[in-house]
Amino acid sequence: MEIAKISSKGQITIPISVRSALKLRAGDKVVIQEENGRYYFDNASLVAFARAEDDFKGAAKEAGFQNEEEMQKYMMEDIRREVRGY
Repeated sequence: MEIAKISSKGQITIPISVRSALKLRAGDKVVIQEENGRYYFDNASLVAFARAEDDFKGAAKEAGFQNEEEMQKYMMEDIRREVRGY
């Protein structure tokens, strides 16, 4: 169990062991979720990726990708084109 202190501005410092386990770095965002009256937080990027992955299950096969590597390569090339303009 880890303990974090809340500052007067409502901020907390997440202990390094927790940041490491959640793969959090400076500037990352966390998502806070409530379940049965308990609150949990997680790396927002990883949660978003997991949700997108769930939403697209089966879509890669329908699109003709033979394996995950092909899909990732296509996605990275598409992102580069969009971000860098080529």
